[in-house]
Amino acid sequence: MLYRYSASDKSGKIIEAELEADTMAGALQYLSTKELQLVTIKPLTTGRSFFGGIFRGITLTDKVFLTRYLSLMLRAGTDLLSAINILIADFDRPAMRDFLIEIRENVSRGRPFYQAFAEHPKVFSSVFINLVKASEGSGNLQQIFEDLSISLQREAELKARIRSALIYPIILLVMSFVIIGFLVTFALPRIATAFLETGIKPPVFSRIVFGFSLFLGDHIVLLTLILLAIVGPGTYFFWKNSVGQRMASRFLTHLPLIRKIYKDLAIQRFASTFSVLMKAGLPIMQTTRVTAEVVGSEEFRVSLLRIVEGGLAKGLTIGEAFRHESVFPKIVTNLIAVSEKAGHLEEILGTLADFYQSSVEANIKSLVAVLEPALLLVMGSLVAIVALAIIVPVYQLTAQF
Repeated sequence: MLYRYSASDKSGKIIEAELEADTMAGALQYLSTKELQLVTIKPLTTGRSFFGGIFRGITLTDKVFLTRYLSLMLRAGTDLLSAINILIADFDRPAMRDFLIEIRENVSRGRPFYQAFAEHPKVFSSVFINLVKASEGSGNLQQIFEDLSISLQREAELKARIRSALIYPIILLVMSFVIIGFLVTFALPRIATAFLETGIKPPVFSRIVFGFSLFLGDHIVLLTLILLAIVGPGTYFFWKNSVGQRMASRFLTHLPLIRKIYKDLAIQRFASTFSVLMKAGLPIMQTTRVTAEVVGSEEFRVSLLRIVEGGLAKGLTIGEAFRHESVFPKIVTNLIAVSEKAGHLEEILGTLADFYQSSVEANIKSLVAVLEPALLLVMGSLVAIVALAIIVPVYQLTAQF
């Protein structure tokens, strides 16, 4: 629980701050170890409720802000604890503020700085944690935070560009379902009922459409519940479950239009992550293992683990180990081999990451260029089917008079 306290030190100076403890007794004991004379103490709401966890979690933007400003303050000569206190005062978001207070408590108690990040593996990737751990040992924390801020900023920009490129097709798809759903479940059943009451026998095509719409209209609640029962667990399975993620990965790698994007995105993540970890001075085998866990593709993950166990562990060079894996394009493996011999592998991998990021963006635009007319064609066809189902019997009715 979070507590706000006021206390005086040996010189009589009043200190106001916050600390986290399991109980009030634990908070008082901590203050006594610091030789502080307590004035006031009260519990605070940390904002970690169920809904707070959903809507107030630590975002990618928060992580960019954290790494960037820690890097700037450390470069300016501010010590780590003072930098964290400044950030605590600046952050308004409860989740991030609570996390910074947790970091401060860890550092104040002499615990390793990286451990606060390691306790939140769902928020901070293994790359982030290993980089902070390595930099804490080597003393180049400022440079690592600068590299992390650049890497996270690129990730945020790529996600924003992909999101902006896909937003129109998604809106178009949703609106298509809404319009068709309204026509089939509400408008058509009423029109079908009106025709049936007149005793006119519509054509077979119209009767099929009318029958389908009447079925949907009569069972809309049941069908909606069944749909939610399928979509909810299905989304969780393919999004959160490791088995489902592997199944989704295999499925995506076999789609003609998606496969290229999926592969380029995996190579971009590999090159960017591998480059940053190598710059931090991590051992090559650890670098490869960590990269394998965040590359985002089961095929590339397995390949990278094979490189570690079947290549690097047996004494092969990085270039030789990568050349045995067909999942990587020849241009990538050749560049790795050549740049390793030249001694600037990190720079080449950084350049590769930028190249494949541009490739992903270009392929996304090409995919959207195909999706937009396809969705319009599908939507137009469905509306045309509904319109014909109505117009044909109306024409038949007017022809009788």
